[in-house]
Amino acid sequence: MISVGEALGLLFELCRPLQTETLPLRRAAGRVLRAPVEAKRDQPPFAASAMDGYAIIETDHRPGAVLDVIGQAAAGAGFQGRLRPGEAVRIFTGAPVPEGAERVVLQEDVTRAADRITLAHALEASANIRAAGQDFRRGDTIPAPRALSPSDLALIAAMNQPSVSVTRKPVVAIMATGDELVMPGESPGPDQIIASNSFALAAMAEAAGAEVRMLPIARDNEPALRFAFDLARGADLVVTIGGASVGDHDLVGPVAQKLGLERSFYKIAMRPGKPLMAGRLGESVFLGLPGNPVSSIVCGHIFMLPMLRVMLGLPVAPAPALQGRLAVPVGENGPRAHYMRAASERREGTVWLTPSTRQDSALLSVLASSDALLIRPPHDPARAQGDPVDFVPLR
Repeated sequence: MISVGEALGLLFELCRPLQTETLPLRRAAGRVLRAPVEAKRDQPPFAASAMDGYAIIETDHRPGAVLDVIGQAAAGAGFQGRLRPGEAVRIFTGAPVPEGAERVVLQEDVTRAADRITLAHALEASANIRAAGQDFRRGDTIPAPRALSPSDLALIAAMNQPSVSVTRKPVVAIMATGDELVMPGESPGPDQIIASNSFALAAMAEAAGAEVRMLPIARDNEPALRFAFDLARGADLVVTIGGASVGDHDLVGPVAQKLGLERSFYKIAMRPGKPLMAGRLGESVFLGLPGNPVSSIVCGHIFMLPMLRVMLGLPVAPAPALQGRLAVPVGENGPRAHYMRAASERREGTVWLTPSTRQDSALLSVLASSDALLIRPPHDPARAQGDPVDFVPLR
């Protein structure tokens, strides 16, 4: 068995960033930017009013000054003349500041009568003008790679860039295996259960930016597995569930090797998730997950999602681990890293973690009620309440 860190290192060696594609901004939300975006203009492109009020010159900014209103400036329709002493231009937020104007006095700070204004005795110190290029300048860039947020899209649009270069979505083929499985809604036989793991893994992969093919359940025989692997052809990542151990009916590994699997490793010192297998199958990366529901989903968080990040062109990194404190004492850990299902609670800026008393890898209800994986290193000694611990957030 190898450690979780060694397994991740080997998995990262199997993965590489995928090709790019150009998308219009409307379709780029959540996608991973792969080429920097350069601003084509300054923002704002001109000095603009930050408030509704009156544009004036600096020497006229004094209590009680009486000024003639000579025109108006609105967003998209600026004033074309030049402002002189004793004059004011009615101006609205976002409008270009007229030539010669040096500040905008708030409309609340003036009294208007016909085409004249009188400045109040208490005036704001602020000039209320947004300088040209205050937000960004022509040639400024948004660096890559990065997952594009709604704010990023607004910034790119303001830079006058209608499209972006992003990583194409990784195609993930998910294959559940086992004679004991039926799909939800079907009537299971007396010795069968409902296939559930695929739905969690598909949702996780799609949320990470992948395109998922959920394949039909592959039965525990070579022809069925060969057919399923054929359906997975062309996927960037082939994820199998179950059949990765060494029992008489665990045929995924042998069949995959007959089809050309170059195995990278098998078995890791981790619970849940010991019977994990990985390698390269033709042009695809292969990840063989255990069949127990919790094991496969935990391994999806710890291994599948970091692999997808690499394929998307994001920096190589394990699942993000945070630090909290134990809300209850825990006993010593054994020789394998243990990812314990736990509930977290934030109190006074500290995250407190309570591991479930039931850690069986078949208990989906426990996983569904947990929002964290408490990480116990191999041979970790008993820990007291309040001790610092690392955890992976699940939500």
